[in-house]
Amino acid sequence: MNIDRLVATYLNALGSADTAGIIALFAPGGRVHSPLYGLMKAADFYPMLFDETDESVLHLRKVLKGDQVIAFWFDFDWTLADGTPAPFTCVDVAELDVSARITDLHIVYDTSTLREAWTRQHLAVTD
Repeated sequence: MNIDRLVATYLNALGSADTAGIIALFAPGGRVHSPLYGLMKAADFYPMLFDETDESVLHLRKVLKGDQVIAFWFDFDWTLADGTPAPFTCVDVAELDVSARITDLHIVYDTSTLREAWTRQHLAVTD
């Protein structure tokens, strides 16, 4: 899969809460490093994220390509499951294996504007 298609497929799956579609982009044992959820296996991270999401609207800004790594900068208009808006701008840095599958995804953004609302909802969902 070429890099532009990988990013488009990832963002489409993220925006539509397509767990199977997004997990298929990861190598076996692929991991996500999230500033809110911490380090998790991708197979555990995305179902949790999608359970805590009412809506996601994504707007790609730029894709940066390197050797076995890509970064994609996008706006994430996230609405939490309780209806609270939690938008942010994000850069995801994906480390790729030789088959262009994601081994590690590092999510980078400032959580200060949404952490309180997310914590309140996250505790309610996981209790």
